[in-house]
Amino acid sequence: MAEPAPRSSVSAAATQTLPARRIRVLGVPLDMGASRRGVDMGPSALRVAGLEARLEALGHHVTDGGNIRVEVAETRASGSNNARYLSEITETCTRTAESVLASLEQGEMPLVLGGDHSLAAGSISGVAEFYRRREQKIGLIWIDAHSDINTPDTSPSGNVHGMPLAALMGLGPEPLSNLFGFAPKVAPENTVLLGVRNIDAPERSNIRRSGIAHVFTMRDIDERGMRAVMEEALRAAGRGTAGYHVSLDLDWIDPEDAPGVGTPVRGGATYREAHLAMEILADHGRLLSFEIVEVNPVLDEHNRTADLAVELACSAFGKKIL
Repeated sequence: MAEPAPRSSVSAAATQTLPARRIRVLGVPLDMGASRRGVDMGPSALRVAGLEARLEALGHHVTDGGNIRVEVAETRASGSNNARYLSEITETCTRTAESVLASLEQGEMPLVLGGDHSLAAGSISGVAEFYRRREQKIGLIWIDAHSDINTPDTSPSGNVHGMPLAALMGLGPEPLSNLFGFAPKVAPENTVLLGVRNIDAPERSNIRRSGIAHVFTMRDIDERGMRAVMEEALRAAGRGTAGYHVSLDLDWIDPEDAPGVGTPVRGGATYREAHLAMEILADHGRLLSFEIVEVNPVLDEHNRTADLAVELACSAFGKKIL
């Protein structure tokens, strides 16, 4: 009788790494969409935390494309109270969309650093346009404590960083919804909200209006576990698409682990839950583009939120424990 093969504590999956990617880092130091200032320094904080070197240590080729030009809030009038700085944010999102599109056309994966979450209306529009020209759809995984699906008519604050998902779904504000001349940018059946726990009453109605069916709250994660939720989320975002964009707002993570965010909400994902989500994302291998937003160094402690963000990016791009 043949002897059984020796047991090993290292599985094949644990030792595999992602194929090397060509990644282009794009900073978007935008803070006009939020009430609390400081997220404009987020791209610098992530760079200081060693983003490029740590991704290159995984075998990826990383090019830093610098920062998208952003106007200074103090030099501009805020405009309408129900969508403050909308014109300036639209200008920034247009430049972001064009830069993301150009990166993809050059065979590079965009890694966008924010900045407040309003920039996602631009970054995701650029990805969607690239694949639309190839007659393909994209999926979207929106990882956030908030749903960011207010419109100027429903927003209690007028802060545009609470509106980008509404814009992407074609609900408005119109200038952001109409980037590249089509809407919605992502089909609602391929759009996933993950880890939400602070949703305004009008946003609940907007979620229903948009047709988004896949909304996983922190309760879902508590009850079902991160693996089950992530697997279902990735199936939904990937069904009939070229792959998916991941928009990661650091306020998704509990403030105990990520204090440097502008709108912290207790009860978020733990350090290990966040890493597990990113590791599962890497295992599936269908990531098209990635962004990290709402890191606010002014509110941080020794840059540890930015450092965590870089750690999570590394997990998403293939870093393994073994």
